[in-house]
Amino acid sequence: MFRRVLSKLVFGLCSLVVITAVPAGAEVNDAALMSARPAKLLSEYGLFSDAVHQAPAEGVVPYDLITPLFTDYAHKYRFVYVPKGQKAVYNDAEAFEFPVGTTLIKTFAYPADFREPSKSVRIIETRLLIHQEKGWNAWAYVWDEEKQDGVLKVAGKTLPVAWTDKAGASRQTNYVVPNKNQCKGCHTFNKEFTPIGPKARNLNKTYPYEGGAANQLAYWSEAGILTGAPAHEDAPKVPAMDDESADLNARARAYLDINCAHCHRLEGPASTSGLFLTWAEDNKTAWGYKKRPVAAGRGSGGFDYDIMPGKPEQSILIHRLKSTDPGVMMPEVGRTTVHEEGINLLKEWINSIE
Repeated sequence: MFRRVLSKLVFGLCSLVVITAVPAGAEVNDAALMSARPAKLLSEYGLFSDAVHQAPAEGVVPYDLITPLFTDYAHKYRFVYVPKGQKAVYNDAEAFEFPVGTTLIKTFAYPADFREPSKSVRIIETRLLIHQEKGWNAWAYVWDEEKQDGVLKVAGKTLPVAWTDKAGASRQTNYVVPNKNQCKGCHTFNKEFTPIGPKARNLNKTYPYEGGAANQLAYWSEAGILTGAPAHEDAPKVPAMDDESADLNARARAYLDINCAHCHRLEGPASTSGLFLTWAEDNKTAWGYKKRPVAAGRGSGGFDYDIMPGKPEQSILIHRLKSTDPGVMMPEVGRTTVHEEGINLLKEWINSIE
């Protein structure tokens, strides 16, 4: 007996709909998720009924973010697993409080041609965040040459990738799978490992589930994996970075929030910079307005302010986001290329600031 699963997989500015047959009763291996020793193969966790086509097992829920974190233009498939009978606790501002046993799953992939995102998709890695008794653990699984399973890579790996972009241009880069310490470098909040993406403001959008389109917050609540959430109309929400009908300031701040604020906040690893880029930050100086850097050097590019109003090319923020020099670039990990669309958005935003 089979059930049909509809997964809308969103990768930056494009999406892929996959409909696949899933064996009824396929179960997640909770014991493997809770083991202190990570599984050598991704398949041992039972998170997918068909991993090649990214079809989730029963109890694993697909989701996406309104504006995702940029990772070298990789397309991303996101899923959440909350153990049966358990619920995440809603938080209006931070990542939800997920119960022990929760697993956040993110697969990175590249279609051969971004103009046809559902064809010839090369899966690169699947990253797991597993909430165990002692806290969250991160494990990266690199897919084997036959693309049938993911293999644990604690030390990370570098893989050449190539694709044709939406404009028809050939692109390539060396995609970097992070090591465990690099994962901790970004996922730190008040000195504890924590998820970044699953916050109310990032999830508050419609998703095409098997039974019909529904708001993700409402669906999680009705599915019994989230408690305490208000009606989605009363929950915070950021605009998509490419939604030109939305307020420019809000789009730019949302982009900085998801791409930078996990470090650049009072509770984050970059707290000593004094540059705080969270969505709720209302101090213009704190998010860079005519703010001098705490430390000068190559990272400043010789410029005076993090954000020079009306002059993006004289803003340190743009200088660092445009760089691929390891000693200059921001973020420090997670990319080897420049996010041109993100840079253009922030340039437009800085040009509008007086």
